[in-house]
Amino acid sequence: MHSNDYACFLPPKPHLSFYFRLFYRYRDLAPQLVPLDYTDKPDVTLPYELIGSMPELKDNPFRQRIAEVFSEDGDGNMTLDDFLDMFSVLSEMAPRDLKAYYAFKIYDFNNDDYICKSDLEKTVNKLTRNELTPEEVRLVCEKVIYEADLDNDGKLSLEDFQHMIIRAPDFLSTFHIRI
Repeated sequence: MHSNDYACFLPPKPHLSFYFRLFYRYRDLAPQLVPLDYTDKPDVTLPYELIGSMPELKDNPFRQRIAEVFSEDGDGNMTLDDFLDMFSVLSEMAPRDLKAYYAFKIYDFNNDDYICKSDLEKTVNKLTRNELTPEEVRLVCEKVIYEADLDNDGKLSLEDFQHMIIRAPDFLSTFHIRI
């Protein structure tokens, strides 16, 4: 499955106000850079420093990685379209498969389309804010791979990850950001 498979997700029409709120939230980050009129599709990109400092993201241990995954440049600098995509996927309205796809991308730190041991170690360390010993991290990672690696290749594919998410009923309620 490719990211383009999910590119057309839009909340239902009654939620159009959601996009207006997001536009003004984006504009509030840099009113001197973001025009009110987008009819001429201005070429505006806000730096990661502004995106990462948003109250909705600033305490999230994955804020840099989230911004990198949703930014067109891969560095976390965001156009309005990138910003809208990010908050659409991270909204409570987004479907489970879409959320699982992007969670996978966020946890795939080396961008090789697999979640390997080093990706899992980074994920566990971020989730625990580096409070586990290296041995504890290793044990958690081994257990995750043992439980979720369906084809026993020592890493998690998107399919492995999606299968694991199906067994996590609280995933939808935790993988979102309110704006």
